[in-house]
Amino acid sequence: MSVLFNGLFLGHHLGAQTFGYVDSEFLLNKHPDYKLVQDELEALKAEWKKEAQNLDQEIKEMRASLKAEEVLLTEEMYQERVEAIREKEKEAVAFNNRVFGLNGQYYQKQLELMQPLQSIIFDAIDKVCKRFRLAVLFDKAAGPTMIYTDPRHDYSEFVLQELGIEN
Repeated sequence: MSVLFNGLFLGHHLGAQTFGYVDSEFLLNKHPDYKLVQDELEALKAEWKKEAQNLDQEIKEMRASLKAEEVLLTEEMYQERVEAIREKEKEAVAFNNRVFGLNGQYYQKQLELMQPLQSIIFDAIDKVCKRFRLAVLFDKAAGPTMIYTDPRHDYSEFVLQELGIEN
């Protein structure tokens, strides 16, 4: 009997193979360095968010000032102020895109801070797989590809042990 599983053809010869899974979210949350990384990212995010809010506040103040002084301004002065507001709005959009956009500074910093931790966890996973002679190890947190998991095949605790972390 052969089975089609997620686009992979599994035949009889895999019966002797050993499979398992880990929960990478669980492992990350248990690692003491993860909290430090999260704290650093939150501090950066708060700082950048404050800068974005300051830009938005400047724009609001410029608009309010323009509205209050509108009757006193010549057409040329009015247009200059409108243009200054547009430039400040462009600056705010550019800042938000540069910092929080796709592949922005926040995303890049997240990758930079998480990469060493992910490498440490991957090395521990590699050692556990070799120790238990696992042919395949799934990540439970990686997506909806696992619809059932038998806890006896969960190797997350062994990875924690390999990392020297007590649960």
